[in-house]
Amino acid sequence: MKLWSMPSSGNSYKVRLLLALLGRECEIIDVEDSSPELAEAKAAGQLPFGKAPVLKLDDGRLLPESNAILCWLGEGTSFVPADPFLRSRMLAWMFWEQNQHEAVIAVRGALRSYPSRRHLATPERMAELLERGHALLQVMEDRLAGHDWLVGDAISLADICLYGYTHTAGSKGGFDMARFPGIMRWLDRIAALPGYRGLTA
Repeated sequence: MKLWSMPSSGNSYKVRLLLALLGRECEIIDVEDSSPELAEAKAAGQLPFGKAPVLKLDDGRLLPESNAILCWLGEGTSFVPADPFLRSRMLAWMFWEQNQHEAVIAVRGALRSYPSRRHLATPERMAELLERGHALLQVMEDRLAGHDWLVGDAISLADICLYGYTHTAGSKGGFDMARFPGIMRWLDRIAALPGYRGLTA
């Protein structure tokens, strides 16, 4: 397999993390934001939706979108609950991550991190994202304050999915993570998993 991956992106990282936790071999092709490699991958038709991550399967088929890739890699593993209701709850968290969480937590981090986007980081925009982000993180905290994992009693793809941008919400996004002790314990729990690899590993 090959993975076109944006090194600094939480969406790409969560795929790399799951690959590491599963011990799956995969060639990683770095396509950082605004890089020649990203332009080349787009021109070659390797990125069906124009962005990373994209997983190329052994048979040559291309699978875009981080959470779709997680579902494909997780099929038949302990990261996908056997119970249909818990599996659906897992997917609910994953849909919420892309629809709500990523659009705020990741965006604020990107506005602070990428020079090409800094002109969009107006004080009003950053204040709005900070307030909305804290409210979204509180949704996670409400669950994790009394539970080890987001779904059921075991780690699932929901945890891998939401770890991607949550673990840098403080350092990149400037969110006050001291407000969320349940999330902080959860982050430590994931970082202690056998096979774990960090964002820059």
